[in-house]
Amino acid sequence: MIRFAKFIYVFIFLYTIAALLFWGHSLNVQSQVIYEHELQELRSNIDPVMNPVPYKMGETAILERFNSRNRQYLGEGITFLAIILIGAGVVYTALRRTQLLSKQQHNFMLSITHELKSPIAAIKLNLETINKRKLSEEQLRTLLNRSVKETNRLNDLCNNLLLASQLESAQFKPAADRINFTAVVKEELEQYIDRNPHAFLLDNKESSFILGDRTLWKLVVSNLIENACKYSEPDSLITVRLNRTDDQWVLQVADRGTGIKDEEKSKIFQKFYRVGSEESRNTKGTGLGLFIIAQIVDRNKGNIVVRDNEPKGSIFEITVHAA
Repeated sequence: MIRFAKFIYVFIFLYTIAALLFWGHSLNVQSQVIYEHELQELRSNIDPVMNPVPYKMGETAILERFNSRNRQYLGEGITFLAIILIGAGVVYTALRRTQLLSKQQHNFMLSITHELKSPIAAIKLNLETINKRKLSEEQLRTLLNRSVKETNRLNDLCNNLLLASQLESAQFKPAADRINFTAVVKEELEQYIDRNPHAFLLDNKESSFILGDRTLWKLVVSNLIENACKYSEPDSLITVRLNRTDDQWVLQVADRGTGIKDEEKSKIFQKFYRVGSEESRNTKGTGLGLFIIAQIVDRNKGNIVVRDNEPKGSIFEITVHAA
């Protein structure tokens, strides 16, 4: 459908340009015919030898009308061409935006389907195992804990979808409490230390306080750490730094993963955007995590950037005013 729309767009654009050029050529020919006809009529009415002054005045007036018509045709042609180019640009931009949106929607549907099916399949398998086999109390507890974990994963996914929608609404008003940012970072980091095979390092010299919604900032820190874990090798080091610069707190989450290409860095905070294609991607996600982070940081008048880590990987840096 998009390809057909592009074909129609190109065809109409080229046809319109060709029609404009043909129209311009026709008017130019017509103007030349009018000019020559007026000259012939002038010669038939005024003898250039017997009355050179009136003839010269008439010839000058005819030439002036000829030049005036040409200027008018040229001006109208340029105006029409400008309108056509502007319209073509608007249509092309709309088609391009539609194509990108269609691709993002396709990727989102693939990713959200995967994200929903994986925990559902895991929960179903655990329940079927409990139903069909006689298990020890420890085995039963293990399967139930796994089911609860997958249920929490589904709940987090639903919360992210809901929050992404709320953050785009002007009516959404998060809390503006004075919160202990250091405590939030440590709390979220401890959860990942217990359930991830990565090595974690926390660099924080003093307690930090900021204004905001504690729940939202927990989500920011959690998503940043999860993102670092997701795109780096197991057992690799993930460094979390929280330091003060003047009247601002700077949170950095650095990984040693594959890194992000420069052309992708300006896109990764867009809604549903994910690097690569869903058909060939191995990492989980919906493309909402970094979008939610950017929205929360922006609502708190902060700033977020991503830079390359050395020797490889990425550094996500958030700057927010101290409270």
